[in-house]
Amino acid sequence: MLTSLRCATAVLAVVAACPVALADTAAPVHTYAVVDRIAGADAGWDYASLDTAGNRLYVSRTNAIMAVDLASHKVIDALAPANGAHSAFAIDGGRTVVETDGRSGTTRFIDAASGAIEDTIATGQKPDAAIFEPVSGRVVVMSPASNTVTEIDARTRKVVAQFTLAGGLEAADADGKGHVWVNLEDAGAVAEIDAVAGKVLRTIALPGCEGPTGLALVAAGQRVISACANGVAPVTDTRSGKVVATLAIDKGPDAVLADDVRHAAFIPCGASGTLVAIDTANPAQIRVTGRVPTQVGARTGALDPRDGRIYLPAAKFEAPAPGQRRGKPVPGSFVVLVLAPQP
Repeated sequence: MLTSLRCATAVLAVVAACPVALADTAAPVHTYAVVDRIAGADAGWDYASLDTAGNRLYVSRTNAIMAVDLASHKVIDALAPANGAHSAFAIDGGRTVVETDGRSGTTRFIDAASGAIEDTIATGQKPDAAIFEPVSGRVVVMSPASNTVTEIDARTRKVVAQFTLAGGLEAADADGKGHVWVNLEDAGAVAEIDAVAGKVLRTIALPGCEGPTGLALVAAGQRVISACANGVAPVTDTRSGKVVATLAIDKGPDAVLADDVRHAAFIPCGASGTLVAIDTANPAQIRVTGRVPTQVGARTGALDPRDGRIYLPAAKFEAPAPGQRRGKPVPGSFVVLVLAPQP
């Protein structure tokens, strides 16, 4: 429940001075505020990631990989060029950036210091989400246009497994035990993959969920939260495979950001311009604890586990043309919103 309705309904321009406390009678208080905005070059964007080793934020842009130094907020708008980047994240202690290049159908390994492209690997049609799975040491790439999951040995940078998984592959997360969970957007389901064996273990339907995109494992891997386009977030028990709760969220979600340190998760909802906060301390009682106003268009993001700060790429949009779902971004309006926990 929002503890300050007047503050929550203030215009976005003053959100930074207007922290919103998130609480209900049975959950801890999480208070967040927009404390900064980091400007970047015009271009579309998709996933963002946080590299604690290199102290950088990476944002996948339509034409480049954007890097932000978190200490100085210095922006490198184009660390490396891209052709429809979807995922960009660091491995090897921050020395290497892995990027899925949607239009070229490749996954690229890039030197984080120089931006030099070291390896380019074919990974199916329109590779989108990708993650590093630590037990197998593999980069797992989801390519929805070819219904394939490709596994790349991160050390040798060779494809070691590729298998079919239909249903609209979307966001994924690893449990740290060799398994990967991935949403199936078109099927309204979530799948579990054994990354070590290179195969699908099971697919679980998400009743009432349309278009699951964002996903994260929470509660020490006991639950997986999927964010659905129709404003709900099913919570699946990873052991039983049963949906144990369905949370009401807002419109236009495209990510779930887990904060295991503070026992919370956050779903940025771009159509509503809100960040939905979730208490994950008790796996049996995962619940929404409130909403923070952000900005329309802020639908993906990254969370820094060290200080709890949340980074949300966003831009202002023109009114959509007749027959179009969304308008064009307003030139010069791209920013990364920075939200911080408040005392």
